[in-house]
Amino acid sequence: MRMTTGVPIGEFSRLCHLSAKTLRYYHDIGLLVPAEVDEETGHRRYQPGQAGDAHLIRRLRGLDMPLAEIRTVLAGPGEQPRAAALTRHLDRMEAELSRTRDVVASLRRLLDQPPKITVLYRTQPDATVLRLDGRVARPDVAEFCRVSFGELFGALAVAGADPAGLPGATYSAEFFEQDEGDVSAFVPVLPGRFDTDPRLRVVPARRYAVAVHAGPFADCDLTYGALGAHVAANDEALPEPIVELYLVGPQHTDDPGRYRTEVCWPVECRESQ
Repeated sequence: MRMTTGVPIGEFSRLCHLSAKTLRYYHDIGLLVPAEVDEETGHRRYQPGQAGDAHLIRRLRGLDMPLAEIRTVLAGPGEQPRAAALTRHLDRMEAELSRTRDVVASLRRLLDQPPKITVLYRTQPDATVLRLDGRVARPDVAEFCRVSFGELFGALAVAGADPAGLPGATYSAEFFEQDEGDVSAFVPVLPGRFDTDPRLRVVPARRYAVAVHAGPFADCDLTYGALGAHVAANDEALPEPIVELYLVGPQHTDDPGRYRTEVCWPVECRESQ
């Protein structure tokens, strides 16, 4: 059959800046099918209007969108489903870009400013708190804390009460060893104010070695490392949950660089201290 419509693959390649080899591959997998194929020669011809899809494919591949998702986008039954699929992918890309920027910044801080900490010792008395507990995987801990503190501070607001101390969270040894374990978010309250609340707990007194972490939570491991090394050299570490107290956190500022977190390591101190 003699073809008289459309443009040959070489011309279409110039229209869309995709190589002929790539166009053949996209044809083979059914992603971008030519308007016509000569039954005798196998020569492909494309309609110029297909350049729009070709341009979209090229850009989406540049954003590392999987071919299966691109096929779904192109097969969408209208502009709105296509736009929604593109928006979802762009949101994922922006989240990944943000994560990459955070990691790069953390690496630069590690190289430029090795952590210098001051270790203090404090015996924390019994504390009455509202607490929410969960078994949490490491990637989910930020969301767990966001939701939990939202609920806890919401309960205080309904009761017209202020926190009786710093909000905090505890992290079990298993959380660090297995990347999943028991995590608790808490807010101190005055005794007697929430006696019927099922979230009410009494945290027993404990002695801690304490260091302040300055900056994003993503860098908290540096302070953990320095504090843990100090404890190993000077104290007897207890297998109790580590406590973080949030002096300055997301409830105070949108700038993670201004965060201040007390890391409290449970210890039995040696007699010389």
